[in-house]
Order: sequence, then structure tokens, then C-alpha cells
Amino acid sequence: TVSEVELDQLQIGDAIVVFPHEVCPVDGTVVEGHGVMDESYLTGEPYMMSKTPGSQVLSGAINGETALTIHADKLPIDSRYAKIMQVMRESEQHRPRIRRLGDQLGAIYTPVAVSLALIAWAASGEAVRFLAVLVVATPCPLLIAIPVAVIGSISLSARLGIIIKNPAVLETIDTCRTVIFDKTGTLTYGRPHLTEDLLAHGFDANTVLKLVASLERYSKHPLAGAVVAAARERRIVLDDANSLSERPGEGLRGEVDDREVRVISRKQLAADYPDDTSALPPLAGGLECVIVVDGRYAATYRFRDEPRQEGASFIQHLRPKHAFARVMLVSGDRESEVRYLANQVGIEEVYFNQSPEQKLALVREETTKADTIFLGDGINDAPALTAATVGVAFGQNSDVTSEAADAVIMDSSLKKVDELLHVSRRMRSIALQSAVGGMALSLIGMFIAAAGYLPPVAGAIAQEIIDVVAVLNALRVAIAPKQLSDF
Repeated sequence: TVSEVELDQLQIGDAIVVFPHEVCPVDGTVVEGHGVMDESYLTGEPYMMSKTPGSQVLSGAINGETALTIHADKLPIDSRYAKIMQVMRESEQHRPRIRRLGDQLGAIYTPVAVSLALIAWAASGEAVRFLAVLVVATPCPLLIAIPVAVIGSISLSARLGIIIKNPAVLETIDTCRTVIFDKTGTLTYGRPHLTEDLLAHGFDANTVLKLVASLERYSKHPLAGAVVAAARERRIVLDDANSLSERPGEGLRGEVDDREVRVISRKQLAADYPDDTSALPPLAGGLECVIVVDGRYAATYRFRDEPRQEGASFIQHLRPKHAFARVMLVSGDRESEVRYLANQVGIEEVYFNQSPEQKLALVREETTKADTIFLGDGINDAPALTAATVGVAFGQNSDVTSEAADAVIMDSSLKKVDELLHVSRRMRSIALQSAVGGMALSLIGMFIAAAGYLPPVAGAIAQEIIDVVAVLNALRVAIAPKQLSDF
């Protein structure tokens, strides 16, 4: 019988049924069922992982379309998901402190205003001049104009699909000089893409793809969608398949247009068709499947995590347009996959096979050298997001990631990241105009008051006029310009 229990009641050795689309609660081993799980948010591996009896599963992984029975190998508090949460909570205790723009300006303005008031009193012997200077010196441009600019930027960002959780990042993100990207789901779409179809002699690419895609559209295999998508891109019309069968370890088999088609692994080809192994291409990075048509080796399909179309142009514009000194790529994925993407988008500093703890340590180290932005979308990115000067979560894939981030890009677009940088730059520019301009006018008024030409009442009126001008200028931030992106 199957019964629901509280998570903390699970014990090592318990058999747990994980239903379709549910999150696996503990680390364990599959004992019954065949399916796939999405572990990308935990490991950085971009592909759905096949799960059969004996396969290891991680807590936090999202189950696919079939129920799986899991043997609990660890207690919930000792599982991978729990450890990532523990690391994130510890990281939150050491978030980098951001000095606000108003604090920086106020540290200069306040001593100057008080000193000028004291000098005016001492030089003239008239206390009214001391009062007049302080009345004009009221720092409303700092106290009101900068917050108005920040609120306007939050409003503008929300309309652009960017949620600002920590307003301080609007003052900081455009001043960061190091940016660190996660790979899967950030610079890639997080889904496999058919990149190569290596054909055996005598076979046509579109003919083989039509046969395979006609078969794969009935399959739930992690690579099936990529094959069907490739056929659609080439505008290939698919046919119906007959006598379809899919068994773990034996691949996919069926008939299309009276031709027998098999989609198997390199290992299965060696077992069933040993004479054809010499025709196989050398091993390479990414994933692959082998196609057999009518008992003959026909093709090898290779798949990669699909890079975002705008990835290369976005990366290349960061240094000249936003003055970033360093651009880094950090991932839990394999070296071949990470370097492939780095070459595609033009990133030279690359770290691969990185655990959440290693990502956290790297981000902390870089943050001590320069203000740093970290962009990620997975649960395994949450600790690093809290440690960076500015953490930006990509998409709405995980509540944990969104909670850890300072800003959330809702629709997973690199253009939105660029818009966030420009919103920050524009906000700082207008806020400084309002604050520094207001302070400059106040300083002029203070000198006039110190000379005895501006009594306290007139000074108060002048200060109110200055405040209104500063606030009206700050309100411009909320008005979207014609263009907020430059790549």
C-alpha cells in the first residue's frame, strides 16, 4: 500500500513513490519504473536524465511522465537539496554590504553644510545667519530625490518584466566590473539541439531524419523532442509509424514507410551489429544516438545544449558598452559542454564541474576583488546568488533561486539583462543630477545666507523650490526611453 507521510518521517531504506512531475524528496536509488528526471537545476546537466532500476536520483530533481519507486539512501536533512539550502542560508549571513548613493553624498554634504553655518555665525556674530544657512541646507534632494528615482526605476523595471527585490542593486549593478554566468538556462536554452547528423555512405540526410522523427514523435526519450524539432526546421512532413516499441537498454524501434528503424546507443550497435562499428565516427562531446535503417548503420546524431541566439552578441558588447573587465562562465556541467558554449559565445575564463559550494567560493573570491554580478537559474546557483554583489535570477524555474536573487528576469532573455544594466545606469545618472544639482543650488543659497542676504524664511522658500525641481527631475526615471538596449 502507498500512504502519504511527512517528509521528516522518512527513513533510510523506505520505498518512496515519486509521481509524474513531482519533486523527488530524498537522494535515493530507483528500484521500480523507467522514466526521466530533470536535474538541471541541481547539477547543471542540461538534458533530461534517463532513470531505470539502479539509477541514482537527487532530491530536488523533477520527475518526468512516469511514476518511479525510489529507495531512500539518505535522510531528507542529509540529501543534496537540503545541503544546498544550508549553504545558501549560511551565505545569506555574509551578503556583501552595498553603500548607498545617498550615504556617499551625505557623508560629504552634511559636514560642509554644518561647517559653513558655524563659520557664518562665528564671522558675523549673528546666530540668525547660522539658522538661515541650516534652513537652506536641508538635504531634501538626498532624502527625497534619490528614493523617488529608485522607486521610478523599480516601476520601469517591472513593466519590462524585471522584478527588483533589493532596490540597492539599482545603484550598484552598472558599476560592477566582473560578471559571472551560469551555463544551463542562462546562456543556453537548457534543451538539447541536434547539431550534427553524420551519415553512413548511401543515406540521405533528410530521408533518415524523416524516418527517425516520424518514430521519435511518439517517444518520451529526452532527445526525441530535439529530433522532431530539427525535422520541423527543415520543413519535413512526418509519416505515421507502425509497431512501435521502446524498451530500456534496447532503444526505440518501429516501422516507417515499410522500413525498419532503430534508434540505439553506440554500445547497442556493437552488440547487435558488430560489423558496422567501424563506420561509427569518433566519440565527441555532447550526447549522441545511433540510427539503424533496415538492419544497416545509417547515421549518428549528436546533440548539444542549444546556445541562446543573442548570446555571442550580448557577451561581446559587455566590455565596450558596460566596461566589464572580466566575463566568466561557471557550470556544474562537463568540460566538453562548457568549453563548447564558451567558444560559441566568446568567453575565455571557464570553470566546469563546479558544485554549489565551489561556485559559492569562487563568487566570494571574485567579489573581494571587484563588484561582481552573478547570473543563474538553478537551485545549485542559489548560494552564489546570495554571495555576489548583485545576484540576478534568470526565469521563474525555482522559488529558491528567486528568493536568493536581488533581481529576477521573468522571461529568460539576455536582452532583459542589458535593459536592467541600462535602467541602473539611467537611474544613477538622473539621481545624481537631482541630488548633486540640488546640493549645488543649496550651496549657493547657503553662501548667500552666510553673507546675510537670505533670511531664514526666504531660505525655506528657496529650499522648497530646489526640492520640487530635484524631485520633478527624478520622476523622469519612470518614463521609458525609446531604447534601453544597445546590442
